[in-house]
Amino acid sequence: MSTDIEPAEHTELRAAVAALGRRHGPGFDRAALWAEAGKLGYLGVNLPEEYGGGGGGMAELSIVLEEAGAAGAPLLMMVVSPAICGTVISRFGTDGQKAAWLPGLADGTRTMAFGITEPDAGSNSHRITTTATRTEDGWVLNGRKVFVSGVDIADATLIVGRTSDARTGSLKACLFIVPRDTPGFGRRHIEMELDADEKQFELTLDDVHLPADALVGDEDAGLLQLFAGLNPERIMTAAFAIGMGRYALGRAVAYARERQVWKTPIGAHQAIAHPLAQAHIELELARLMMQKAAKLYDAGDDLGAGEAANMAKYAAGEACVKAVDTAVHTLGGNGLTKEFGLARLIPASRVARIAPVSREMVLNFVSTHSLGLPKSY
Repeated sequence: MSTDIEPAEHTELRAAVAALGRRHGPGFDRAALWAEAGKLGYLGVNLPEEYGGGGGGMAELSIVLEEAGAAGAPLLMMVVSPAICGTVISRFGTDGQKAAWLPGLADGTRTMAFGITEPDAGSNSHRITTTATRTEDGWVLNGRKVFVSGVDIADATLIVGRTSDARTGSLKACLFIVPRDTPGFGRRHIEMELDADEKQFELTLDDVHLPADALVGDEDAGLLQLFAGLNPERIMTAAFAIGMGRYALGRAVAYARERQVWKTPIGAHQAIAHPLAQAHIELELARLMMQKAAKLYDAGDDLGAGEAANMAKYAAGEACVKAVDTAVHTLGGNGLTKEFGLARLIPASRVARIAPVSREMVLNFVSTHSLGLPKSY
């Protein structure tokens, strides 16, 4: 689904990814789709051309995820691997880190996970307790992370830790690349009530020894580098939600055109048509905010992108939940059957309301930073 405000190359990208998604479709093989998307250059559209990427930005990458999701074949690891990790490494990594990771992230042959959330540090990232201690030849990490996606299929995880500031004695955030098989780096699968190929894990870091070049970027600019990755995460979560909402809405609209009661398609009744139309409107509005956030981010306006990305994530999460619920109700009993495949989206649609930041924390951000109200947290 293209929009008039998009340049022609974006419309062409949408059409190409949509065709790829339809070829794989619902019930797709995640690894096969990931490999083909990487081979075609879609996974790395936001990464620098000199490292095998497309030289674009979040505007292009969000299109890829949205269109794949709208075809019923979402790739959740796109939120993490090229968007967060690829962006952080391309912006702040050393030449060696870029050469080692970006080509593989771009063509899909390498994947990275991202670990920030801890058992006692969710929305409040300032309470992160995973510590990194400098040694003569590198670093030692100790701590725990939870709700880390795809660690089992990732070659490495970008871990958010904290180092001690010798000048102030306080802790400051830093980012480290931890290869999957590093001694002391353990994982436990967290059972989730979600129908998703990407599994969730709890990580333990028990005296994990890393070389000096495992640190990404400047030790004294950790928070700046961290938030440079979180804005793309919010933009891509919005794309994930919009794609899912569009897929559910498309299935419901097709059903409402064909299903007849008393010799009339049910879509002719306003009680069916109006909720579907409303869901469509809200998805389109969420997409406009996502496009604004991506444009600001790609232009280098991190502050403006932060506000827009939070709003886009909020709007897309709400629109996705409404679209899925409306789709299920449109199909009635069929909406709960495996044959139509909509019921599995009910828990999945809630993800964008909760992660990577809750809707309540977005409202806190907007009320304080956008409206200038006193801080409540």
